[in-house]
Amino acid sequence: MTLSGGQDLLLALAGLGAGFVNGAAGGGTLISFPALLAVGYPALTANVTSTVGIWSGYLGGSAGFREEVSSQRAQLRMLGATVVVGAVAGGVLLLTTPSHDFAVLAPYLLLAACGLFALQPFLASRLRRHGTVEHTHAALLHAGTFLAAVYGAYFGAGLGVVLLAVLGTALPQPLVRVNGLRSVIALVVNTIAVMIFVARAHVAWQAAGLMVICALVGGYVGARVSRRIPTQVLRLAVIAIGLASALDLLL
Repeated sequence: MTLSGGQDLLLALAGLGAGFVNGAAGGGTLISFPALLAVGYPALTANVTSTVGIWSGYLGGSAGFREEVSSQRAQLRMLGATVVVGAVAGGVLLLTTPSHDFAVLAPYLLLAACGLFALQPFLASRLRRHGTVEHTHAALLHAGTFLAAVYGAYFGAGLGVVLLAVLGTALPQPLVRVNGLRSVIALVVNTIAVMIFVARAHVAWQAAGLMVICALVGGYVGARVSRRIPTQVLRLAVIAIGLASALDLLL
């Protein structure tokens, strides 16, 4: 499908916004996926193209958290196999889901992601309280990370919030360090999903190409400013977009 100038602009802005949100804490798919639906792509194509198009936002976010990431090498080695296996499972699950079934499921995934995003302040408060825990809960850490990786490769919206909840509960670390670890795990999950989708799925390359550069810039900026800006307005806007898209799919 050929995009108009207005559609090009919409997708470029969506890539920038999705990258920013993913760099800050996660949830950017709630911007990119509805934008792709709005210009006329089917739900399954929109989801695959969104994953490819905003992959660079996770790369930019990890670069923005480079100080925190450098202190998380032991945790990354420990969780590496769990993340890879979960992401492969999620990507294969998406490819084996019939397009019609995914179209039926998509609005409910969007609603669930909106709920997670809306609960982010509560989850952040819980994470801070768990920051004084003395022991790492290995079973919760690996099981939760595996399920988050499956979900992230399958759909992705709200992955950052899920990872923050799992990692912050299971690891006795400050939230800012957990957020750096979250950014790298999300990057690994999306990298594996992109490799699977490029090889086996239909990607709308014109749309993905527009989004990828903008998402890279947005991801880096989002990570760098995430500790200095109020997020309530951004959170409400993202939730509103997700809810409107879910209702549109349902109706």
